[in-house]
Amino acid sequence: MNDLLYATLSNVSLLLQKKEVSATELTKLCLERMQATEAKLGAMLTIDDEGALAQAKVLDEQGPDPNKPLWGVPVTVKDVILTKGLTTTAGSRMLEHFVPPYDAFVVERLRQAGAVILGKANMDEFAMGSTTENSAYHAAHNPWDLNKVPGGSSGGSAVSVASGQCYASLGTDTGGSIRQPAALCGCVGMKPTYGRVSRYGVIAYGSSLDQVGPLARSVADCARVLAVIAGHDHRDATSSPLDVPDYQKALASGQLKGVRFGLPKEFYGEGLASDVASACESTLKLLLEAGARRVDVSLAHTHAAIATYYIIAMAEASSNLARYDGVRYGYRAQAITDLESLYVKSRSEGFGQEVRRRIMLGAFVLSSGYYDAYYKKAAQVRRIIRDEYLAALEHCDVLLCPVSPVTAWPLGEHANDPLKMYLMDAYTLSLNLAGLPGLSLPCAKTASGMPVGMQIIGKAFSEAQLLALGQAMETILPHIGHPSL
Repeated sequence: MNDLLYATLSNVSLLLQKKEVSATELTKLCLERMQATEAKLGAMLTIDDEGALAQAKVLDEQGPDPNKPLWGVPVTVKDVILTKGLTTTAGSRMLEHFVPPYDAFVVERLRQAGAVILGKANMDEFAMGSTTENSAYHAAHNPWDLNKVPGGSSGGSAVSVASGQCYASLGTDTGGSIRQPAALCGCVGMKPTYGRVSRYGVIAYGSSLDQVGPLARSVADCARVLAVIAGHDHRDATSSPLDVPDYQKALASGQLKGVRFGLPKEFYGEGLASDVASACESTLKLLLEAGARRVDVSLAHTHAAIATYYIIAMAEASSNLARYDGVRYGYRAQAITDLESLYVKSRSEGFGQEVRRRIMLGAFVLSSGYYDAYYKKAAQVRRIIRDEYLAALEHCDVLLCPVSPVTAWPLGEHANDPLKMYLMDAYTLSLNLAGLPGLSLPCAKTASGMPVGMQIIGKAFSEAQLLALGQAMETILPHIGHPSL
């Protein structure tokens, strides 16, 4: 039974199509796994036992459908993505009782593909955080070491996949929130090109940065899920009209011989922990032995990426979260005396500390007299960062970088030091500023038994290339196994 819990999505899909296991049996297995592990992990905010079993029953009555790539496969969805009739809180008290009247575009696609949605995964409040400790309900725990963080903000999604609770999950990546928890929890995560996946029905944090993507146990599984959720959506003005390639077919083209991997020197210097650096060196050695080539490149403005990102992200957050005012929907404070106290009390009580901090900083950088000095300057530097990525990719096929400067750290270690926490995103957030795709995959385990992830980065809409290379890398990288719970 353990083998089935930790099987890949591709393998269980084959079993489902052959009727060697039913959708109901698989759904029950995952729900039982959740019941047995949730007290330790805290991966979920809402578990929809009744709804999931009802979905599975309907699928079994209809029979396996080879035209539905996720037929009968149990998945989870980050709680920032709307699910019709199922509570969606964004990890916040502000939306504690919010039940969406419609599905997000990506949830529509999951249902059309035959997926069984088990529930909503835990996350940092409004996707603001790197540890899933900022959830208003409970922290999530890393399945490899329950005393350590799983990363964030899609920490619950990564934990649910890594711990055998489901076979894939949808997360969102604003500054690394898919890739970083995937790396810390030892699974595969894909941040698509901005616009490749519709944001319709995704509760906004930073509208020019947010992107939905899959977390799964293998690159092939990521390719299968991405193929389902990618595509144009007329309801999202930023959705790309470009045709979606056949990602699964592209996997067969993956080979490492002759591929030029660019190594940005800024990602391998000061701040990179020795055990992570060692894992990166071992990965590069394996790639070179397989016939790949190393190309040294530079992203000179990497040092400015953190400041640039947080100015832009917080400015957009302050604007997006202005709608939560205690009037239209969401949390409303009691014992109010006038309109001002309604606003102040509702927002002060409904939002957590980190969200309030980001709203205030965002409002400051957009205020009169400071807009040009901060927000406008950040927008200009953002363009420079994107141009540097594109220039570097002219000299190589893809970039190869660590995802996180360290492995998972103890819960609470940086809880009172937001600046140190922000530095943990140093290797991921510049990619969101550039709007380019990145694939994170596990490359090693440290001596302490914690996973290390590396990311490969490509040009806009090069997901097929990244997935093909990622699968080729999987064949030569050590298999890290799964956590024992």
